[in-house]
Amino acid sequence: MDMVKFGEAHGGKPGETQGATEAGSAKKALSSADTQRLMRLLPHRYPFLMVDRIIEMDADNSAIGIKSVSVNEPFFQGHFPGFPIMPGVLIIEGLAQTAGALCVSNFSTTFKPQLVYFMGIDRAKFRKPVLPGDQLNYHVRKIRSRGKAWRFYGEAKVNGQVVAEAEVSAMILDPEEYQKKD
Repeated sequence: MDMVKFGEAHGGKPGETQGATEAGSAKKALSSADTQRLMRLLPHRYPFLMVDRIIEMDADNSAIGIKSVSVNEPFFQGHFPGFPIMPGVLIIEGLAQTAGALCVSNFSTTFKPQLVYFMGIDRAKFRKPVLPGDQLNYHVRKIRSRGKAWRFYGEAKVNGQVVAEAEVSAMILDPEEYQKKD
């Protein structure tokens, strides 16, 4: 199975076809999700929606989420006055939201809204602070999926430099099935 390597943008607009790199290899169509589609895929809303849009969605294999970090973000009021830094846990949340939207986007168009539960964070590392005015690019790649459980590796980048990385796992549940268990 071919994997898209992080940082190898195809140079086109979201939704365009990626060019072949070797003679005879197939071209791959990549999709995207604007804010409206993202809000259909995820239950999160402002101020907790940590992704503005997603580009280069390669089926359920990989994607790049984008977050424009504004000085008006509510967390900057207290983290930290005089030196605003985006909390690392919210960067990881943005990686997880990008991965969750990627999972759900591959259901048929007639799917019922699904719940994506964050199950774990492993090997999280924070490299550089994220400041107001930065644009975060959440690069996520599927490690594996088994049944309703998914695991992704993610890197958050600003200007091409890794600012955070982690492995995140999640479970997809049907809200109706979950409510029946009560």
